[in-house]
Amino acid sequence: MRYNVRGENIEVTPALRDYVEKKIGKLERYFQESVDADVHVNLSYYSDRESKVEVTIPMTNLVLRGEEHNEDMYAAIDLVTNKLERQIRKHKTKVNRKFREQDSAKMMFANGNPVETPTAVQTQEEEDEDSMEVVRTKRFTLKPMDSEEAILQMNMLGHSFFVFTNAETNRTNVVYKRKDGKYGVIEPNE
Repeated sequence: MRYNVRGENIEVTPALRDYVEKKIGKLERYFQESVDADVHVNLSYYSDRESKVEVTIPMTNLVLRGEEHNEDMYAAIDLVTNKLERQIRKHKTKVNRKFREQDSAKMMFANGNPVETPTAVQTQEEEDEDSMEVVRTKRFTLKPMDSEEAILQMNMLGHSFFVFTNAETNRTNVVYKRKDGKYGVIEPNE
């Protein structure tokens, strides 16, 4: 992994950089082969004595992202590393479950006769995975508008995000309300 550690209102000391690389580097143990990824770490320190750590690790089939706030920068790094570790375990559980289900479907009919398969004991992570079930699908027509109008529509509906067609680019965009109360726009790459 290649590290890009940046500081906002804080100097990234060699000790801080080493701590980030050591903690996030431990995530490599979850992968069978070496990870070829750029790790983007933003360390921020605010006047109200709160530090924030944002980590983004874009990989081929997965984007890991975590953000944590804490008074202690080192504690925030530990917390965000734990969060990323949970994301990796959850993803691996999901992938492994798909392989197990495919294998058990093959084993159910041996020689054309049904075979009884043993029931698997679900782990806590698998139970958490089940909570990601889609329970509702909503369809609507996207109206061309600018991001300001989309923010107004989002606020009128009381939602935390709003999907719209950008009138300038004619592409689908998403506006969302950030944790800091400001707004963000998600645009697809061309």
